Amino acid sequence: MDPFSNMGDWKKNMDSFFGDSFWNEFEDVLKPPVPQINLYQYEKEILCYVNLPGVKDLEKIDVYVDYATLELKGIIDIEHSGGKVIKNEIIQGVFERKVELPFPVRSDKINATYQHGLLVLQLHRLIKEQTNKSRLSIQHLDQ
Repeated sequence: MDPFSNMGDWKKNMDSFFGDSFWNEFEDVLKPPVPQINLYQYEKEILCYVNLPGVKDLEKIDVYVDYATLELKGIIDIEHSGGKVIKNEIIQGVFERKVELPFPVRSDKINATYQHGLLVLQLHRLIKEQTNKSRLSIQHLDQ
């Protein structure tokens, strides 16, 4: 019998008792985010390190950047056959992850490299060249 088969019912009961947002605080503990990501913010860029072990075909990894959202999709597949599994801590399989960025980035200037199991993304801040600044007309109500 699967010990987690009733987990959904248990979670619903806890949600009704504590409120829907209660589990949001524990989401990363109960279900770790895949793939793991480190983000580093600089004045005009963001460096993103994505942990993707064992990727042999980079065509199987999809990276999308839309304004201030980074989206990653793909498969982590560590090829191994035979033997008895003693420890299985490296999360494998299909993944999909969206990350909100601290500021909008340019879609035309992104550098992406992969080495030693890390995907490194260099994202550049979107800086508007023109402003939509316009003077407002103020209506005087005393007249």
